[in-house]
Amino acid sequence: MLYITIEPCSMCAGAIIHARIARVVFGAYEPRFGAAGSANNLLQDSQLNHQVEVTSGVLAGECGLILKEFFRERRTKK
Repeated sequence: MLYITIEPCSMCAGAIIHARIARVVFGAYEPRFGAAGSANNLLQDSQLNHQVEVTSGVLAGECGLILKEFFRERRTKK
């Protein structure tokens, strides 16, 4: 099982599938690049040899705030 704050992108979804992780739990959605249901759904694509159980939106608001704060700090550090 893998717990992450944001929906995985296509590259991360590929790594998850190759690692044969059974379940992914994530908080915040990534509408532009998400590969677990937002922009596309690679983790549950029936054409692939492994499908992943996905639980999404867990503490989505809190996860979104963590990410916003992280990137705000990165932008102000120089």
